[in-house]
Amino acid sequence: MSTVGLSRRTHDCGALRPSDAGSTVILQGWVDSVRDNGGVIFLLIRDRYGLTQVTVDDRCAPAVWENARKVRLEYVVEVEGTAMARAPGAVNPDMATGGVEVLATRVTILSRTRPLPFAVGSGGAKAALPSEEVRLTYRYLDLRRPEMQRRLFIRHRAYQVTRRYLDAHGFTEVETPILNKSTPEGARDYLVPSRVHPGHWYALPQSPQIFKQILMIAGFDRYFQICKCFRDEDLRADRQPEFTQIDIEISFATWPLVKELMDGLIQSLFQEIQGITLPPIPVLSYAEAIARYGVDNPDIRFGLEHIGLDWAGTEFRVVRGALDAGGIAKGMVIPGGATRASRKVIDAWTEFVKRYRLGGLLWGKRTDTGWSGPLSKVEPALLDQLGANPGDLALVAAGPAPHVHTALGRLRSHVAEQLGLIDPDSFGLVWINAFPAFERDEETGRWVAVHHPFTKPLDEHIPLMGTDRMGEVLSDAYDLVCNGYEIGGGSIRIHDQALQARVFEALGLSEEEARHKFGFLLDALSYGAPPHGGLAFGFDRLVMILSGTDNIRDVIAFPKTTTAQDLMAGSPSTVDPAQLEELWVRNTV
Repeated sequence: MSTVGLSRRTHDCGALRPSDAGSTVILQGWVDSVRDNGGVIFLLIRDRYGLTQVTVDDRCAPAVWENARKVRLEYVVEVEGTAMARAPGAVNPDMATGGVEVLATRVTILSRTRPLPFAVGSGGAKAALPSEEVRLTYRYLDLRRPEMQRRLFIRHRAYQVTRRYLDAHGFTEVETPILNKSTPEGARDYLVPSRVHPGHWYALPQSPQIFKQILMIAGFDRYFQICKCFRDEDLRADRQPEFTQIDIEISFATWPLVKELMDGLIQSLFQEIQGITLPPIPVLSYAEAIARYGVDNPDIRFGLEHIGLDWAGTEFRVVRGALDAGGIAKGMVIPGGATRASRKVIDAWTEFVKRYRLGGLLWGKRTDTGWSGPLSKVEPALLDQLGANPGDLALVAAGPAPHVHTALGRLRSHVAEQLGLIDPDSFGLVWINAFPAFERDEETGRWVAVHHPFTKPLDEHIPLMGTDRMGEVLSDAYDLVCNGYEIGGGSIRIHDQALQARVFEALGLSEEEARHKFGFLLDALSYGAPPHGGLAFGFDRLVMILSGTDNIRDVIAFPKTTTAQDLMAGSPSTVDPAQLEELWVRNTV
């Protein structure tokens, strides 16, 4: 349909109010709904700003009637008419423009649509959504839904709040390279072949980590960037192969300074977007988080904290065997759980923990006179450690420490969700710090960095590196967790070249390997590097929480599926063999 003669709109579809009555207006947008009541046609016109009702009745010219009857859902139209205040009984309190309507003097169809694969617009909010696969295939229609647009507007506002706050606190926004050197940081790299350097490859950045450290060495003092990062790893609801992060680095930084500045940023985001003032954000050490919650990303919006059990003296065979094998016992008490959890539910929880390499779950219901269930076989003095009251349900896990922590930690969140213990409108933020610096790779048995090899160990733990106590080394690293999601993480960095070389050596990197992968960083560190530190926030995950969804694809305009595909654009795709030949690449699939 031609747009010749397209007029300039006078108002958007969310702007008109009764005070505009009598004005001649021009609106442009999509047809959200059509109601033909015989003698009158009501068109609801929608754009990104809102909805306005257009009326066509016997006061309108025949040409207006003719065009109005041709209109279908999601047609793009231009309407000219007179704004009129609605009668008191006709006011729609659910619409910002509900006190006004437009009597049409002209209806022009600007664009038609094919039959829709699913309902969009405000009607789509009431209809059952199609599968995510269908929504992603027709993403241009899915993005018309008001809820999707609301989430992307929140994303836009979060960008602006972030930039304003960091600029006001002396941060300089600097872009770093996308075509980078491959320096594996835990996940697989996305590789790009070089046409002009046959056999050589660029890597898309997993993070700007090394470049932001070099910016500190270069004297920029405070840096930030809202950037794309890429990791070729298995996906889930809160992870994408390409993602956005708020990347931050600070010279002469200490952990208290980083926390102060980043608390301010998070406070600003929640104040501006959610309209709430967050309480001070607490801090837990990694060891405290594991002891109390079993995981290093705890959801602190509810209780069910774990209880460490000193049951070394028990004669209960199941627990005794686990402790004799070097394991631990932990408990969790569910207040009032004796009546809220049936035996069938408890059996399902027992199966749940088996996913995390735990043999099973012991349970007991506290009564006025004692205990019922398997835990009734445990000595009463030991059961007192649980602190349970009559009517409570206690769950106990025993086995290897990593399995007990993880299984009971995941079960804690599962139980809270199942029993409705979480206020969905609340936010629980907590900093976790003092992480282990190194851990054993389960496959190779080699020491690897828990965060990355540029994280500074705590000063008092540096002498333990390279010894048989390497696993005891803690780092000056920290994560910010919100509602059980890690939304940010960082550390104080190593600014001393000799210490950085020692870390590489402790991780089993030869001097030659270290120079091949990180030589330019080692060189830069030898030219006067300031102490520095920083972190990166997962921007997509942060917006996901701020907008009230649990799917990261809901806050990205054009996301990939869990199989890393773009169903709308059809990527990844095959390419012409001639393109591969130019890149010195041969397809062997």
